[in-house]
Amino acid sequence: MWIDKYNSEGYYDPTTYQAMRMVLRDELKRRYGTGYRPLVFICSPFAGDIKANTERTKNYCRFAVEQYAIPVAPHLLYPQFMDEHDPDSRKLGLFFGRVLLGKCQELWVFGDTVSEGMSYEIRKAKKHNMLIRYFTEDCEVKTI
Repeated sequence: MWIDKYNSEGYYDPTTYQAMRMVLRDELKRRYGTGYRPLVFICSPFAGDIKANTERTKNYCRFAVEQYAIPVAPHLLYPQFMDEHDPDSRKLGLFFGRVLLGKCQELWVFGDTVSEGMSYEIRKAKKHNMLIRYFTEDCEVKTI
C-alpha cells in the first residue's frame, strides 16, 4: 500500500501521513503477527569518539530489536574490514550505506548531534518519503 505525504489537493500533510503509516504498521502486525518486523536504518554519529559512538550504536540496535524492528547499521559493519581513513574505502562504504538505506522502511535518528553523513541520510529518506523517527541518546522519542 502506498501512503503519500500529500493530501488529495496536493498539500503537504505530515500528520495524516504519520497516522496512516501507524495504521498500516498495525495492520501488518495483525496480519503477519509478531513475525513482521520493519527494516530500520540506524542513523547515529560514528566519527569523533569512535569507541563511544560504536557502543551507543550497539545500544540503538538493541533498542530497535526490542521495538520489533530489524536494525541496519552500516557504520557498525563496514569499519570492521574497510579503512575509514582511506578516501576510496570511505567513499565505497558510504555508497554501500546509501544502498542499504534504500532497502529500509524507516530511518531512526538518534542523539542531538547530526553529522554531515547523517544529514545526507535524512535528506535521502525525506526525498523517498521514508518514515523518519527521532530519538534521544537514551532511546526516548524526541519531538521535533
